[in-house]
Amino acid sequence: MFEQTFKNVDDILHKDAGCGSELDYVEQTSWILFLKYLDDLEQDRATAAELEGKDYTPIIGKEYQWSTWAAPKLANGDLDHHKAQSGDDLNDFVNNKLWPYLKSFKLSAQSPDTIEYKIGEIFSELKNRIQSGYNLREVINLIDSLRFRTYAEKHEMSHLYEGKIKNMGNAGRNGGEYYTPRPLITTIIKVVNPQIGETVYDGAAGSAGFLCEAFEYMRKSKSLSTAESEILQKRTFYGKEKKSLAYIIGIMNMILHGVEAPNIIHTNTLAENLADIQEKDRYDVVLANPPFGGKERAEVQQNFPIKTGETASLFLQHFIKILRAGGRAGIVIKNTFLSNTDNASIALRRQLLENCNLHTVLDLPGGTFTGAGVKTVVLFFEKGKPTQKVWFYQLNLDRNLGKTNPLNENDLAEFVKLQKSFAESENSWSINVAEIDPETCDLSVKNPNKKEEAPLRSPQVILEEMKSLDEESAEILNSIMELI
Repeated sequence: MFEQTFKNVDDILHKDAGCGSELDYVEQTSWILFLKYLDDLEQDRATAAELEGKDYTPIIGKEYQWSTWAAPKLANGDLDHHKAQSGDDLNDFVNNKLWPYLKSFKLSAQSPDTIEYKIGEIFSELKNRIQSGYNLREVINLIDSLRFRTYAEKHEMSHLYEGKIKNMGNAGRNGGEYYTPRPLITTIIKVVNPQIGETVYDGAAGSAGFLCEAFEYMRKSKSLSTAESEILQKRTFYGKEKKSLAYIIGIMNMILHGVEAPNIIHTNTLAENLADIQEKDRYDVVLANPPFGGKERAEVQQNFPIKTGETASLFLQHFIKILRAGGRAGIVIKNTFLSNTDNASIALRRQLLENCNLHTVLDLPGGTFTGAGVKTVVLFFEKGKPTQKVWFYQLNLDRNLGKTNPLNENDLAEFVKLQKSFAESENSWSINVAEIDPETCDLSVKNPNKKEEAPLRSPQVILEEMKSLDEESAEILNSIMELI
């Protein structure tokens, strides 16, 4: 039912003059979904308070509650068409009353880690792009049929929402900007293995895929006490995101996965001066796929000791700095980082090898990121001790990856198994730091264990083999004739 509802919503938005792409569909679906989710959350809280004999004060005032403006109901549960606004009246209410009211929560909230603050922030960043109030009414009616009350319902919703993000990533110029393949994320998390009580950070959060999957991984890691559940909810996951749309989607994605008030901040991570990062600002685990190929302006580069315009290299400096001593990281980066000959790349590789234990490099095939043709690697490292040995794994698949043939967890199963003991295989090998050129710190992926392809045979060899086979066939035939 949920999947068909999402398709119907997209069909309506496709007809609306204000929504021109998959990105708009996700954005507009997100704010309406969020308000429906909020209504269900309020109902759950009211029910819980009633069971405890307590009063519950709703977050949203009566006039602006979903059941008042979006889905007023008759006694039999049907929509009350006399009270449910549509057309210009509905758009006027949403744009000129509802939106300013919800934006005001950002100023009145007690702190940024509350659901109230997230409400204010979301509606400060977005606007209603649905131009037809009649289309808006149809979308609201469809989304009103969805429920977020049980874990199973939220899980199904989060799965469908992930699908929309994936489609949006495919629709954008850079598929990796919004969507990192989930099999890759879950594999990175298995290797880094975050534990309850540790803090997890993504400074390039995008749609918050790493944070969502880390939450799922840690939630399922053991039977949680009430205190541990609260730690996971409020004091474990932290993110920053520069782009408004990705920021909203990241928050919505985390909410659908079960984190009520995600600690994601809308900011440019790279605008932060590395010298200002103190011990209190650091995290135990960093999981990220920072944007690559971008260029940062000169004033942003001044925040970093190694000056470069390459966005991914600036992010890597930020991640190393913001990790606690002993902290662990799994970071996706372009494979050219391993061998670039510019001064900044060499200096950054040297810093990584000297200040961190770069224990594992996963080399991914082209096509891992749908819509992005670049080849990537994943760097796994621990901060606080120098690298002695680097274990490489080259993922070699017998098929080309793409939209219809994406990466799956089974593709990465051998990597996960071998990485535990840094075992050698046809696809894996280790190098000692002493073998790395100290001048260039080149870490190029050169697999010494890969079997050479058998050389092509010459025409003469093929002809001789054919002659030999003909002679053998003739002998067999003669033997059969003699028996007859």
